Amino acid sequence: MNLALTRPIACVDLETTGTSITQDRIIEISIVKLHPDGTRDIKTRRMNPTIPIPAAASEVHGIYDADVANEPTFKELANGIKQFLDNCDLCGFNSNKFDFPILTEEFLRVGIEVDFRQRHLVDVQQIFFKKEPRNLSAAYKFYCKQELENAHSAEADALATMDILFAQLDHYDDLKNDVEFLGIFSNGEDSVDYARRIKLVNNIPVFNFGKHKDKSVATVFAQEPSYYDWIMKGDFALDTKKVISKIYFDSKLKKL
Repeated sequence: MNLALTRPIACVDLETTGTSITQDRIIEISIVKLHPDGTRDIKTRRMNPTIPIPAAASEVHGIYDADVANEPTFKELANGIKQFLDNCDLCGFNSNKFDFPILTEEFLRVGIEVDFRQRHLVDVQQIFFKKEPRNLSAAYKFYCKQELENAHSAEADALATMDILFAQLDHYDDLKNDVEFLGIFSNGEDSVDYARRIKLVNNIPVFNFGKHKDKSVATVFAQEPSYYDWIMKGDFALDTKKVISKIYFDSKLKKL
């Protein structure tokens, strides 16, 4: 089945120095962009993360410090990556919890504003988990009836993810061939920030962590303003701080 598109959709896969959204860096990105006419563009690039790659991470994806020592940094590649993703809906595997948050963090770190929340975000892993809970290799074997070769190569994983999405549409009659529907279906809980520190409950932003979990963000800041300062000085994603700052200052304006 072909994916019904009104604009391009880009499958993104990252290889990184680790799993921390705030501390780790991208070392390889692959983007498979599918156009409404069925043509594809693929952009794959390694980059120097500017920090050492832990041995445990290298054992997973096979990329070592020496492999990226002479590659450009994300800052040098950022504008080209942003332009390649412009006007695209996005998809990936575990992308809503990892790839898109860490990619956003990299953009914000170099001073480039992005807001992927304005796109439809299709997380193929969430569709898979809701239908057949397993990992990417198992998903590829289950839906595509093949073994996934070169797993943890960004390009192989991005291509496999795109193939799985097509196969999911063929496999499940109740999945609509519509990117907006797939984005909503795969998103899970209604989070405000990529790191899922803030979620919406009855359309009100509430904390999703810590001592104020499930409490209104605006109410907590009104009662304990120092909590805002603690968050802004803490090890939280830049995107999370940006979202929290907007809630904080919006709530202050309402009081004027």
